[in-house]
Amino acid sequence: MPATELAPLHVALLRGINVSGKNTLPMAELASIFAEAGCEDVRTYIQSGNVVFRAKAAVARRAPEVVADAIAEGFGYEVPVVCRSASEFRKVAKGHPFLSKAQEHKALHVAFLMSKPSAAKVGSLDPDRSPPDELTVRGKEIYLHCPNGLGRSKLTNKYFDSKLGTTSTLRNWKTVLRLAAMLDD
Repeated sequence: MPATELAPLHVALLRGINVSGKNTLPMAELASIFAEAGCEDVRTYIQSGNVVFRAKAAVARRAPEVVADAIAEGFGYEVPVVCRSASEFRKVAKGHPFLSKAQEHKALHVAFLMSKPSAAKVGSLDPDRSPPDELTVRGKEIYLHCPNGLGRSKLTNKYFDSKLGTTSTLRNWKTVLRLAAMLDD
């Protein structure tokens, strides 16, 4: 009898979960929502809506909408869900363009975008909006170097969403690296 092939791994990043006491959602319940959406081997990382799961292509494509709808129905929150395949996520974790500039990894972040913005929209981003912060857009990610901390930066989800016409969710570099490691666990 042939061995059952495992479904591919994916990473889901939810925006605005358990931040400053708002949009409280226990991770066990979040994992259950993913399982009910047809995902398997669901694992969460910290309390801010990071999920690693297995799903066949059709389930993975519809999971962001199904999960967002279930959270809206069950908790009353509008929560964007951004997903990446394991290979897409590993590529992000291997290529932060500001890695050599950062004295500490806590200055590094990645904004994951729901969709790839046009070149014209990327061109509308102001590189001098928040000195000494720097940004680089690659595909559906924005790599950030914020030496004074993200909390002091003017490079925010609201700014990126308005300029790029898509939805973003930010993660610090430590979280990106941990999620990439979870793909190999």
